[in-house]
Amino acid sequence: MRRRSADSTVIASRGDLVVERDPHRPSGRLLREQSMDISYVDLADPTHLEFDYLRWMRIVLRAAHARHVLHIGGGACALPRALAAADPGGRQEVCEVDGDVLALAREHLGLRRSPGLHVRLAEGRSFVAGQADHGWDAIVIDAFRGAVIPRTLITAEAMAQAARVAALTLVNVVDNRAQREVRTVAAALHSAYPQVWALGGRVGNIVVAGARGASVTELDLARIAAAAAADPSPARLTVPAALARQLAGTPPLRDDSAPAAQPL
Repeated sequence: MRRRSADSTVIASRGDLVVERDPHRPSGRLLREQSMDISYVDLADPTHLEFDYLRWMRIVLRAAHARHVLHIGGGACALPRALAAADPGGRQEVCEVDGDVLALAREHLGLRRSPGLHVRLAEGRSFVAGQADHGWDAIVIDAFRGAVIPRTLITAEAMAQAARVAALTLVNVVDNRAQREVRTVAAALHSAYPQVWALGGRVGNIVVAGARGASVTELDLARIAAAAAADPSPARLTVPAALARQLAGTPPLRDDSAPAAQPL
């Protein structure tokens, strides 16, 4: 998912955040935090998703017919903007806790008011707790502190709230070959959702999904797997039975045992 090169031009910065122009795509803008690429948008084409895991998430959301999506963690809001551009009659609600990120996104990354898209400065878990039962089609968690998801977002209690609000939750995980983080997230999802599966490779970004009801059926999983395999960055789907075997002996995080962290 990295496009950065020696020819990249810095066009704005704020603290550890930097906005760069993509030399290979004149309308492309990359948001970085220290050494991490955290968001990429094409100012001329809001449907363009540069990062592979966002394209995989879009495949899943389309397969689930999810039109009302709550996003925890926004960055430049690439995925919500792409979904809103394709379906302005839907609803994309974004909770982003970092005011500097939103300021740069609005000033230099083309984030504007548009039909079907609402972005707020808010802490994601608290916002989910205030939502009505079954109020959303899906929740997308794409939030990090450094390269780690804040623990408060991936406890069993947090996922119970997510399952109360939405039939489908997707979590972006960054992991290595040991896949401890994948198992941690999957265990929490499995405590709240009857069906849990993963989409990605052995390292890097991996999307872990929890679903209930008819939102994602086995037939949908086959279609998702085929579409993800055909992506420019092909992804492999780990089906629920295989992921359940990998989870053996992995307990979910609990609120009373999760490391203390600032809200995100």
